[in-house]
Amino acid sequence: MNKSNKFSPEVRERSVRMVQEHRGEYPSLWAAVESIAPKIGCVPQTLLGWVQRHEVYTGVRAGVTTSEAQRVKELEREVKELRRANEILKLASAFFAQAELDRRLKS
Repeated sequence: MNKSNKFSPEVRERSVRMVQEHRGEYPSLWAAVESIAPKIGCVPQTLLGWVQRHEVYTGVRAGVTTSEAQRVKELEREVKELRRANEILKLASAFFAQAELDRRLKS
């Protein structure tokens, strides 16, 4: 399923900056997000996600960036393929070793 991005990167960046600039005027991050989200035309959960992602990228919040997560996913896929290849090679090795033993016994 392909998600279309309704909001441009510039709008997202400006929205996050607005939340950061006005955060002190509200009792919590959620209150700031709830106030600013309708002005942008998005739901508060979406804006909160943008803010949290920005905090991860800037090191304010613990977490993994999108590029790091993608790299981990690629490495996990590669490990899975290598394990599968190793299993195939082990089975082939055992098969040929058994064939060699059978050939020696018959001669």
